[in-house]
Amino acid sequence: MKASRIAAAGALAASAVLALSVPAFAHVTVQPDGTAAKGGYAIVDFRVPNERDNASTTKLEVSFPSDHPLTSALPVPVDGWDVKVTKSKLDKPIESHGEKITEAVSKITWTAKGDGIEPGFLQKFPVSIGQLPEDADELVFKAIQTYSNKEVVRWIEVPQEGQEEPESPAPVLTLSDGEDGHSHGSAGASSGSGEEKAEEASDDAQAAAQSTGSEDSDDSGDGTDTTARVLGVVGIVVGAAGVAYGVLAGRRRTDA
Repeated sequence: MKASRIAAAGALAASAVLALSVPAFAHVTVQPDGTAAKGGYAIVDFRVPNERDNASTTKLEVSFPSDHPLTSALPVPVDGWDVKVTKSKLDKPIESHGEKITEAVSKITWTAKGDGIEPGFLQKFPVSIGQLPEDADELVFKAIQTYSNKEVVRWIEVPQEGQEEPESPAPVLTLSDGEDGHSHGSAGASSGSGEEKAEEASDDAQAAAQSTGSEDSDDSGDGTDTTARVLGVVGIVVGAAGVAYGVLAGRRRTDA
C-alpha cells in the first residue's frame, strides 16, 4: 500500500515538473555558451522550438537592444539557413577601444532554405556578440518567429520583476560580473577591434573544448598508473607467498 502511494506521488511530481517546464521551454530564448560577462564578448545561442504540429518555422528575426547598442555580431553558420546582419546608425556615437562608433547591430535575420524547423524539433542559432555593456544586468532581444503557414509569433513582451511571465516573453540575456568583480574583456583590460575580440571569443570556446579533452587524457593516464601500481603490489605479495611456501616445504622435508 505504501509502495503504491509513493509511486503515485512520484508520478504526480513528475507530471507537475513537466507541466511547469514545457511552457517555458516552448519560448524563444537566448542563453550564453558559458557566461556573458559585463564589458566582454560572449557566444550566445538563440534557441527556437517549433510550437506547431502542422507547420515549420521558416524565419527568425532578432532585434538587438537600442538602449545598449552592440557593435559586433558574428553569426555561426547554420546548415539549411541563410543569415543577414543589419546595422543602423546610432543617434549618438559611442566610444569603443578609443574609436568613435557611429553604427551598431540592429537586427539579425535567419531564413530557411528548405523545410526549416519541423514540428517536434528545436534549432539553435549561435552568435558571437559584444562589447557587452558594463552598466546593465541584462539585455532584451525581441524576436519574431514566422511559420510556413504564414503565422507570425512576436516574442516581444518584456518580463517585469515581481510580475507573472507574459504570454509571449522576449528573450532576455542575463549579464554576469567578471572574475574578482572585474568585467572580462573590458576596454580598459584589453585592446583590439570588436571583430577581433569576437573572433577571440570563438577561439576561447574551441580552446576550452580542447582543454577538456586534454584533461580527459590526463585522467586516463592517471588511471593507467594506478592500475600498474596495484598490479605491482599484487606481484610482490604473490612472490613473497611463494618464497614462504618454499621455505616451509624445505623444513618439512628436513624434519622428515
